[in-house]
Amino acid sequence: MSAYLLQLSDADLLELATALRSQRLQAPYSAMAVERIIASPHAAAVAADLQILDGDGFSPLQLATTIELISKGRGQRTIAEDIFHLVTTGPAGPGLTNRDTSVVVQELFFHARESVLVAGYAVYHGRQVFQALADRMQACPALKVRFVLDIQRGPGDTSADRELMRRFADRFRNREWPKERPLPEIYFDPRSLAGDPAKRACMHAKCIVIDRKTVFVSSANFTQAAQERNLEVGMLIRSATFAERLETHFHGLIAQKLLAPVC
Repeated sequence: MSAYLLQLSDADLLELATALRSQRLQAPYSAMAVERIIASPHAAAVAADLQILDGDGFSPLQLATTIELISKGRGQRTIAEDIFHLVTTGPAGPGLTNRDTSVVVQELFFHARESVLVAGYAVYHGRQVFQALADRMQACPALKVRFVLDIQRGPGDTSADRELMRRFADRFRNREWPKERPLPEIYFDPRSLAGDPAKRACMHAKCIVIDRKTVFVSSANFTQAAQERNLEVGMLIRSATFAERLETHFHGLIAQKLLAPVC
């Protein structure tokens, strides 16, 4: 059997089901008989499908019930456009529409109620980028916020790991985070500080998870340029299942001490 029944519109499916229930359409199913019920270029193929199902023992009432279930299932199906939203930052031009990264990020932070996970590679001019989140943390003390950021050992830097962590924490607190606001928990990948350059890794993911319901994955770092000017592409995903899996992944890395807290 082909899948031409699935290509019919909802209106055609309901017309077909009604005709089968009322016995206006009966076996043997011909293209001409189906064309009287639905105006579709697939009428002949649909008739062939019905004839095959008739041969398999489907009565007209069973066929009608099956077709109604197909139509009902469509109505309950989640439309991809309701889950996935393109977010772009870059130069404007005729026919080009940007939904700026900075606007989306600020909206996500502003509406957070329970938890926020932020994973990023580079942070620069973070006070502007994170102001909405810091204000939200001030207004909602129960909001749990975790950052996973990148700490790198510069070329030729032989400082102890703890010293590099201290410098990073001081810079983040004094230069990248809004003043007089609660600080998030901050974690990093200890492998980034390995003495052997061949064994180093970096935290290159760039994503946000809000309330285990919404995810934003982007090419954009948490810098003013990336958020507002660079040509960046991202995806806003409204899926609790996906959000929970992504957050659980990072929380699992923390629980297994594969990501370490920054002192």
